[in-house]
Amino acid sequence: MAWRLGVDSGGTFTDVCLFNDRTGASHVWKLSSTPEDPSIGIADGIAQALERAGADPGEVGFLGHGTTVATNALIQLRGVPTGLITTDGFRDLLEIGRQKRPHLYDTQAMKPTVLVPRVLRKGVVERLRHDGSVDLALDEDGLRAAARDLAKEGVQSVAVCFLYSYRNPAHERRALELLQEELPGVFVCASSDVAPEFREFERMSTVVVNAYLGPVMQRYIRRLYDRIKSLGIGVEPKLTQSNGGIISFDTAASLPVRTILSGPTTGVVAAQAISRKAGFPNVITFDVGGTSSDVALLTDGQCAQANQADAGGYPIKAPMLDIHAVGAGGGSIAYVDSGGLLKVGPRSAGADPGPACYGKGNDEPTVTDANIVLGTLNTTTLLGGRLTVRKDLAEAAIQRLADRLGLSLMEAAHGIIAVATANMAKAIRVISVQRGHDPRGYALFAFGGAGPLHAARLARELDMQRIIVPKTPGILCAMGLLLTDLRTDFMQTQFQELRPEAVPVIRDTFGKLAGEASAWFGGERVLAGARVVEMTVDMRYAGQNYELPVTVPQADDDATLLRGLVDGFEQAHQRQYGFVVPDGKIELVTCRLAAIGKTPKIALPDIEPTGDGVAGAVIGQRDVWFSEKKSWMTCPVYTRQSLRSGHAFQGPAIVEQMDATTLVLPDMRATVDTQENIILEFQ
Repeated sequence: MAWRLGVDSGGTFTDVCLFNDRTGASHVWKLSSTPEDPSIGIADGIAQALERAGADPGEVGFLGHGTTVATNALIQLRGVPTGLITTDGFRDLLEIGRQKRPHLYDTQAMKPTVLVPRVLRKGVVERLRHDGSVDLALDEDGLRAAARDLAKEGVQSVAVCFLYSYRNPAHERRALELLQEELPGVFVCASSDVAPEFREFERMSTVVVNAYLGPVMQRYIRRLYDRIKSLGIGVEPKLTQSNGGIISFDTAASLPVRTILSGPTTGVVAAQAISRKAGFPNVITFDVGGTSSDVALLTDGQCAQANQADAGGYPIKAPMLDIHAVGAGGGSIAYVDSGGLLKVGPRSAGADPGPACYGKGNDEPTVTDANIVLGTLNTTTLLGGRLTVRKDLAEAAIQRLADRLGLSLMEAAHGIIAVATANMAKAIRVISVQRGHDPRGYALFAFGGAGPLHAARLARELDMQRIIVPKTPGILCAMGLLLTDLRTDFMQTQFQELRPEAVPVIRDTFGKLAGEASAWFGGERVLAGARVVEMTVDMRYAGQNYELPVTVPQADDDATLLRGLVDGFEQAHQRQYGFVVPDGKIELVTCRLAAIGKTPKIALPDIEPTGDGVAGAVIGQRDVWFSEKKSWMTCPVYTRQSLRSGHAFQGPAIVEQMDATTLVLPDMRATVDTQENIILEFQ
């Protein structure tokens, strides 16, 4: 097998990256997504990419896939009718939540739609104590009756969440057996399998989301699997998880909640590898697609892992990369709100009908239309000439907006870009300034189809001095699939005060998790030499509500292990909060084990600087409106495929390639490094 294939499917475009591990050759491809059935666009993209590369489908040895299917289904509430079985008296927990307003001072803030209406939430008599011991046995007759009621309501999925089941899953396991008997063909899942952690509301929310998305993901995976096989590809495909690793299609179908961030995570994985190789360990990633901007902070070349996040207003307890998203992408629609102010997003034109300039019937202005009018984007074609755009339609859409605002055409177009940039800057401040990190000490790593187009103005807004644009920014998420590993996470909440008596409990818990990891390695056919495990413990001071992850040190004796955990926690607490509590009581909360199966990676070779001049890369010139100068400026247009290591040029300039466009402002200088990244710096 010679070819490794990565496919990233977004709401607007589908990206494909091919790598030949024999020759080192790589090929990229990009085409419009097919929102009505994403598997169609994916299969078409794979077929076209293989044909262009002259690759035999039978020689594909790896196929990794990132998708936004689960994310979009949750945000757009396109899941299935779902039931919930829970401990009697707790069915309203899903709606009560934490009794917190989403925004403290907004008394009219709307909560997200409850995924399971009250009539489909059934309480069943059973009760476990906090230590996992049985207080009340499971009422099996009552559970069967609840299942029959749900069947009459036509549910396609059922979630089970009993109190304290993370300490003892016996009742939930039996409930699944009974539900499978009573509801054949209905998707069922239990919280002890999906999120075996404490915090009842978050655990319930997570298993409900998993059930809500389960049949949607199963149908999608089945269609995609059949299309991939029909192409003649024999390898078993993998799907990206929110934690940046990949899992089998079967695992993804049973645990769709772990794919909520499937799309953007592999872009961050690729950014980690490329930025480290380029000598920039501290970067802020900036991924702009057609619908959203996704940002993450990398310190010492690593993105932090989070164990809980909010997706569309629904708490999710699942391991994931710490990525923050905002609704500002190339297809984001600009409009005037009820107060007469210009707003951009989060509503997007998507792939169909797309921006007004696509000529598919949309007459609302988007960020892409603004860039067409300003001249920063090619005004006739995109995607290397395969996508025709109409400047006149973009101008007409923005002129209608300009008339409502009392602005000129160029003022309105610039206003759209300025508002979108402000939205993007706000997202970056959430992950940097609000967490004690100064963005001025980081480089901006720009990718996605529109990231390099907006990076320069965003960097100026944040006073960041350096921008990195990788060689193929528009398909970086697909490339990241060829740089990631198989990975899954196991966890077990285990409340213990950190003292000598707790050490045997810690060892026993990790022994159990290691056994589960070993079984997973076997199921995924991971060779012994490629198996890696990483162990962490969530810890806190007694009385605190939030935990900090601490790496479990290698230690043969109990005293060394205990001392290492204490030291690790105090160092983490000092970094996070700026102080430690001498002799403070420390609590161990949750043990976590990451199982990683190492896979071959796409090569990132250094390229020797060329002695050729950069003039040969110029393919023309274009007038671009720069609001900074309040005038049009004639800019040289460079083709990215002709830019080589060692090339350098001064802004203003435009760099075009099939998958993205890079804007270089007048006061910037661009250089091409040995990885063929473009490094932009303010002068």
